[in-house]
Amino acid sequence: MKVLIISVKAGYGHHSTASAIIDYMHEKGVDCEMLDTFEYINPILADSIDNGYLFSTKHIPNLYGKAYDKMDRREEKWDKYSIVAVLSKIVSRKLKDYILDYNPDVIIGTHSYACMLMTYLKEEKIVSCPLIGIVTDFTVHPFWESTDLDRYVTADSLLDNQMKKKGIPKEKILPYGIPIRKSFSHKMPRKEARDELKIDNKTTVLVMMGSMGFGNIVKDLQDIDELETDFQILCVCGRNEKMYKEIMEQCWKKTVIPYGFVKNVDVMMDAADCIITKPGGLTTSELLAKQLPAIIMNPIRGQEDRNMEFLVNNGAAIMVTETFGLDEALFEILDSPWRLELLKESVMHLGKPNSTRDLCEYIFEHVKDRK
Repeated sequence: MKVLIISVKAGYGHHSTASAIIDYMHEKGVDCEMLDTFEYINPILADSIDNGYLFSTKHIPNLYGKAYDKMDRREEKWDKYSIVAVLSKIVSRKLKDYILDYNPDVIIGTHSYACMLMTYLKEEKIVSCPLIGIVTDFTVHPFWESTDLDRYVTADSLLDNQMKKKGIPKEKILPYGIPIRKSFSHKMPRKEARDELKIDNKTTVLVMMGSMGFGNIVKDLQDIDELETDFQILCVCGRNEKMYKEIMEQCWKKTVIPYGFVKNVDVMMDAADCIITKPGGLTTSELLAKQLPAIIMNPIRGQEDRNMEFLVNNGAAIMVTETFGLDEALFEILDSPWRLELLKESVMHLGKPNSTRDLCEYIFEHVKDRK
């Protein structure tokens, strides 16, 4: 069997989802590749799109959010003569030679735009194999209404009504959860995780604000540093070197341990009693799989706003606002056992630790090898 994953470099989550699937497929001896759409066409274009996404979400978030909201209000398909549709057709034709040469048995898309391209490939009869799209947030993004695939993977069946509004019938939906790496599918005992990290075996709060370190985290840490409850803080700054330096230079009452870009987030989640984070789709899937109660703050306008709404509305997270600060949210979790138990119960229901396995096993069972 040959599996092709088509992705778009816009943030971290889409490629990470693809990598999780590739790892599982390779473990099973299956030939699986990822095609980065714009990287294949032009690497400079790919970097420009990724950098543009990161810049807009961090430096002009309100403008990005308004653009997202405008697109999200569409429920009808994009007109075939629109700029988006015409460009998508042109891009899909440029992928033709690669796809025909690879000759996959199934194609998986990890971005709505990639799935639009897959739809055009199908309409032009360039491909005839099954097509599967993965919705990588706890909402249904713009452009999904313009796709026509065989199956759609969603974060949870609670999104079925949103999918229906996009014109996608329930029988096409696989609510397996967003695929995550194997290391997030099981939970290490807390003490063992803390020993591995070489930290004290005590109440631990994990702070993560994305690979770029969004928000004024130093100020937020100062607020929770004043709480009387005894706990330690692990703060992942990602590539934000300025934030890392500022945390190192502060005098803290509690133990605050900053990290740069790390590859052992799974162990950190196992060591933690709760997490403070922005609600990226992949991070949300990982913390739910690890059954970790969450405090949500600094969402990117657009999809992360909606991820936050999903978590809060379903009782799996507490949301920080201008009038309800991080210190208040953390106080509720650490000093109210019943509040913590409510969060844990919701997280348990929503977590999909076997999301990658379930999708891959579905493919093995339902997709025929075309050799």
